[in-house]
Amino acid sequence: MSASPWTYYRGAAAVAAADLGSRPDTGLTVQLCGDAHILNFGLWATPERNLSFDLRDFDETLPGPFEWDVSRLVASIAVLARDAGLKQAVADRAVAACLGSYRMRMAGYSTAKQLDIWYDKITVDNLIGAFNTADQKRASSLIARTATKKTSAGAAKKLTERVDGEWRITDEPPIRTHLEHFAAESVYRAYRDSLDEDRRHLLDRFTAVDGVQHIVGVGSVGMRVYLILLNGRHDNDPLFLQIKQAGPSVYEPFCGASLHPNHGQRVVTGQRLIQSATDIFVGWTTALGHDFYVRQFRDMKVIADAEILAPRLAEFATACGGALARSHARSGDPIAINAYIGKGRKFDEALGHFAVAYADQTAVDHQQLVDAVRSGAIPSTPGW
Repeated sequence: MSASPWTYYRGAAAVAAADLGSRPDTGLTVQLCGDAHILNFGLWATPERNLSFDLRDFDETLPGPFEWDVSRLVASIAVLARDAGLKQAVADRAVAACLGSYRMRMAGYSTAKQLDIWYDKITVDNLIGAFNTADQKRASSLIARTATKKTSAGAAKKLTERVDGEWRITDEPPIRTHLEHFAAESVYRAYRDSLDEDRRHLLDRFTAVDGVQHIVGVGSVGMRVYLILLNGRHDNDPLFLQIKQAGPSVYEPFCGASLHPNHGQRVVTGQRLIQSATDIFVGWTTALGHDFYVRQFRDMKVIADAEILAPRLAEFATACGGALARSHARSGDPIAINAYIGKGRKFDEALGHFAVAYADQTAVDHQQLVDAVRSGAIPSTPGW
């Protein structure tokens, strides 16, 4: 988090929750993503193996005021723009494009039929269409190449090797490490019971053959994460599952405790409410004294990085604003939200000012962290 204001922002969901929770809110409740920054949007494979553009991180999901997600998103645009060295005018246009897309999409949902809202998807073609003509062909080619690699088969080529005739996940300390006691195995066995019967039937066609502890993400350091390698009835039929610890949402002090007894269940239920189509293997369990959720690893996920996004920030922000509106319309009241927004001038103005002010505050917070690390007040370990 100390690397830059942008990496600080990505890891500071708890700080954002405290800041947003200290302010008056609209009382218009949706299923919050809880960490709707601009890099937490990407392409996912639907069960039909089509690519859908949607939110991708649900660790903090909880019912809460719709504007908290919107605020987190527009502030992330402003912080990323500064990190990339873009002019303030570019950042302002991207924020305005995001808010305009959110408003227009929500206005459409306010008059739509319930099933039309629920079944609506933002396809890969919709996403590519948001870019200018010169970028569309390049984006289409990049997405196709990346989606092909981001599968269990692609992960197996990169992360496995033969050991005594059996497939095993390779060690890469400290990122991937085999444990003396295979803790992931007990988590995996308990997870099966959370699946619907047809999914359990499919899962039973695979056999777990190996597992490692896995370190991921800026915001997930310190959480227990495992990778499980399964194999089907043929030798070249891999399936990777990621098992990730789930703790309380950072929004619970401000929105109330989750209604779900298991935080893995909270995450999965929130994901199903927010996403238009969800991984068929998502589930949850409690094991080793902790809650966990489970999902496929690299299931055709295509996630842009900041360097690619920066020159196309307004276009991508437009897609993100639309996707966020769709998720809010599924779980909230689009008529009430649209009525609150009204014509949108004050809404855009207020959130535009917030984005700039919060980017300023993030720079201050980040510098305080850097100073604390340098002085030794906060212990740190050099990056790998």
